[in-house]
Amino acid sequence: MAEVGDRRREQRGWYFYDWANSAFSTTVATVFLGKYLTSVTKAAADARGFVHPLGVPIKDGSFFPYVVSLSVFLTVFVLPVVGAIADRTQRKKQLLATFAYLGAFATMGLFFVQGGSYLLGGALFVVANVAFGASAVVYNAFLPEIAEPDERDRVSARGWAMGYLGGGLLLAANLVLFIAHDALGVSEGEAVRICLLSAGVWWAAWTVIPLRRLRQHRPELVLETGGSVLTAGFRQLRETFREARNYPLTLSFLLAYLIYNDGVQTVINLAGIYGGNELHLSTTTVIISVLVVQFVAFGGALLFGQLADIYGARNAVLLSLVLWTIAVALAFVLPARRALLFFALAILIGVVLGGSQALSRSMFSQLVPAGQEAEYFSLYEISERGTSWLGPLVFGVIYQITGSYRSAIISLVVFFVVGGVLLARVNLRRAIEGAGNRVPERV
Repeated sequence: MAEVGDRRREQRGWYFYDWANSAFSTTVATVFLGKYLTSVTKAAADARGFVHPLGVPIKDGSFFPYVVSLSVFLTVFVLPVVGAIADRTQRKKQLLATFAYLGAFATMGLFFVQGGSYLLGGALFVVANVAFGASAVVYNAFLPEIAEPDERDRVSARGWAMGYLGGGLLLAANLVLFIAHDALGVSEGEAVRICLLSAGVWWAAWTVIPLRRLRQHRPELVLETGGSVLTAGFRQLRETFREARNYPLTLSFLLAYLIYNDGVQTVINLAGIYGGNELHLSTTTVIISVLVVQFVAFGGALLFGQLADIYGARNAVLLSLVLWTIAVALAFVLPARRALLFFALAILIGVVLGGSQALSRSMFSQLVPAGQEAEYFSLYEISERGTSWLGPLVFGVIYQITGSYRSAIISLVVFFVVGGVLLARVNLRRAIEGAGNRVPERV
């Protein structure tokens, strides 16, 4: 009983890192930073609208997208090394703390970005975004250590649910501040800077709970001797890529996830453009819809966790992909200037968003060899973050050809259909056994 109690205590602490770091995703990356940093860049631009970081001419409106691309590019190289090191040291919790607080303090530093300090803003965002991804790798790698195979769908779902709730609560408070900034005697820019600061403080403060609750689990493998930890991490990374070929079903799942998750991320990232430019909805309406998604996704993650207990995680994810397809089809036919219908669509997206993400994480945790969780979760995180250009590329190409955002949004159906077909073809039971893990009662 004591062992079960300790595991439950760790799980409850683990949930709170989702609660903590989601503030960065919602308040910073999704809502406030892009527009604000672009305005700071415009203030620093020359008469032709260009800035010149390191002597390279960049259009002011392109600076933030380029910064996002740079952070993703760096993430692809950093995350696998972090995973290799995390699996081969007895300091996984210390690594979580290092990257969490590096990201949190970089986020707090965004408060000082004003005037024409666009380079400071870009550099801080790159640090924060890379640290966010690195901490997520270590955090996700705790899942197989704190939850038995039959518990992981439920535990992962509760973690995602806590993330949506925490990120949504802070975003709601920040939106009140932003909307009421005149009445509070602060300028719009000052309000945005306070919102960015609050996300870093929230991230740092709530991270204390998982750091206190999570235990140091002894790794099953040890870091190679000789050279630095970083050098050994690179050596082990080569071994991981070589050994991954021994788990073809794990790689098949990763390919399916790469495709359908690209569709998910594209819908989320471009919903604002679609709502504003195609459906002619106000910025306030679009921002409120983001809040709707956050709070509904809390319940959606828990709901799909229950469905996984009854029907298995793969079937629950396949159901979510069917619902994603329906959501995109509804967006295609949605009439313009109908805010209530857009909110209804946001509710549907919120229901399926948490479920597809939470259960994908728990499924993948079953498919990785023991002792190499962080290494494989680094590949998983890259699949989520490092390849998220494909969906937007398809969206952009279709729009360029047709001139219609509706045609562009309906083209995303292919990601859910292809990803779903590939997922349905993965024999999860054989994949789990092939990785040397115990098969849960329902898969």
